[in-house]
Amino acid sequence: MDKSTIVCRCEEINIDEIESAINLGAHTFNDIKRLTRCGMGPCQAKCCMNLVRQIISDKTGHPLSEIKPPRMRMPLSVTRMGALAGTRASSVASVFGESAEEGETVHEEKL
Repeated sequence: MDKSTIVCRCEEINIDEIESAINLGAHTFNDIKRLTRCGMGPCQAKCCMNLVRQIISDKTGHPLSEIKPPRMRMPLSVTRMGALAGTRASSVASVFGESAEEGETVHEEKL
């Protein structure tokens, strides 16, 4: 593949940037993530995880099975500013102790 090939579409990180991070001493996905922001976009590394692990394996000579996946985070979801201000109900019940109005979903609300 060409060095300019985009690996992480969310953060627009290409192969050359990942190999540069490896040359600087990054040998885990989390190291690559800290140096380049690869895997920190909305998909949370679901699209780029295996390709980055393969590049690390190829450059370092470690078997792919030894390259751990990145730390996963909760998926992103829309939170209304009114919910954060406490003036409007939200579906973020576990964090703010609120719940969505009955029958209302985030997709049904108009901006």
